[in-house]
Amino acid sequence: MTTPVTPVTSANTAPTSLDTTAARQLATTTKTPPQMQGISSRWLLRILPWEQVTAGTYRVNRRLTHTVGNGRVEFVSTGSEVRVIPAQLTELPALHGFEGNEVLQTLAGRCVQREYAPGDLLVEIGRPVDEVLLIAHGKINKLGAAEYDGETNLGVLADGEWAGDEALATGPGDWDYTLKAVTRCTVLTLPVSEFQAVAEQSAELRAHIDSLLSRPQPRQNRRGEAEIELASGHHGEPELPGAFVDYDTTPREYELSVAQTVLRVHSRVADLYNEPMNQVEEQLRLTIEALRERQEHELLNNTEFGLLHNADLKQRLHTRTGPPTPDDLDELISRRRKTQFLLAHPRTIAAFGRECSKRGIYSPETVLHGTAVRSWRGIPLLPCNKIPVSRTNTSSVLAMRVGQKDEGVVGLHQTGIPDEYEPSLNVRFMGINEKAVISYLVSVYFSAAVLVPDALGVLEDVEI
Repeated sequence: MTTPVTPVTSANTAPTSLDTTAARQLATTTKTPPQMQGISSRWLLRILPWEQVTAGTYRVNRRLTHTVGNGRVEFVSTGSEVRVIPAQLTELPALHGFEGNEVLQTLAGRCVQREYAPGDLLVEIGRPVDEVLLIAHGKINKLGAAEYDGETNLGVLADGEWAGDEALATGPGDWDYTLKAVTRCTVLTLPVSEFQAVAEQSAELRAHIDSLLSRPQPRQNRRGEAEIELASGHHGEPELPGAFVDYDTTPREYELSVAQTVLRVHSRVADLYNEPMNQVEEQLRLTIEALRERQEHELLNNTEFGLLHNADLKQRLHTRTGPPTPDDLDELISRRRKTQFLLAHPRTIAAFGRECSKRGIYSPETVLHGTAVRSWRGIPLLPCNKIPVSRTNTSSVLAMRVGQKDEGVVGLHQTGIPDEYEPSLNVRFMGINEKAVISYLVSVYFSAAVLVPDALGVLEDVEI
């Protein structure tokens, strides 16, 4: 007869060794420094050459450039009704510098609103120019004649741009191109006949147009700068032309901006909990990371010096079909003599990759600062999540040349400031309050400057 075996339970089992829960009370835990998800690659801060601004202000001296009416026209809307702001009509070359407010209001009132669907023709090549088109919203392809009865794309017109304005000063002519709507468009048209009728009633407007036609045009190079008279290929002793290089008398000045925060640490934490990691140092490290993220955001989006807001209007392009295609990036690159970097939101880079895949094109990688990044035509295409994405899923691509030597884009800072912790970043002790909280003021000083207009270009309204 066998004896039944009594099962062993936890209630009657005595431990024979030290439990892990108790052992952890004496053990030192292996731990990481505090981690932060908000840290990005911050490529813009890494690729910009930083110029020392000892006086706190950076002046960009340029050659004198003759530019007339190179802005964009702005509009106001009430529901579906769109009106042009009268003062904005002076952006048209024929009305640049005109100060007759009542006449401008009359011209704005003569504009007629029209709506176009995708694929509609606005004007056709060879037809008389009988109206000026002011584009309030949408994209329009500018098509020219090509060989063998084909068409060639001359570019894209979009919000705030215009066509046919030459007829206001020189009289009606013929369209040299065809305009076809790419998207749904809202356009205000100013008939040339209405403009002439207003001019007949306004001596001020007639005098302005007459002076515009009789005004000697200054000789310019292809960049709009005053031409330097030179002579070459001559023989004998002809009289050589005199020349001087004229400067812009009102150069732009950039003041250093600042991003700041107050770091607070309780003295008890700073005194007692510093092993194995210094609490103040870790708090300061994460605070500086956040400030650097804000610095890059401001360098792109600040309305005063941010790159997205300071690109020259002639350097702002639009995609031909919506998504970023290789053709769009090629045109963006061709607008400057040496494009060194392309910056885009990661989703925009993914959209560009899809367009390359559709065409069977491979976008190769290149190595920059030890990191493999995608490139196009040998130019690094760098991700930057500070470039905004609109609610309509559109974004922008930046192309830039950098460095003062190359007349490019430069970052501005000042090193050697009091209590400097990193270049142009300082940490200043602010004291201890009555609650035993220690305060530190953490500040970073920076700005950015575009030395010449073609140093920076933007591909706008990119569908992603």
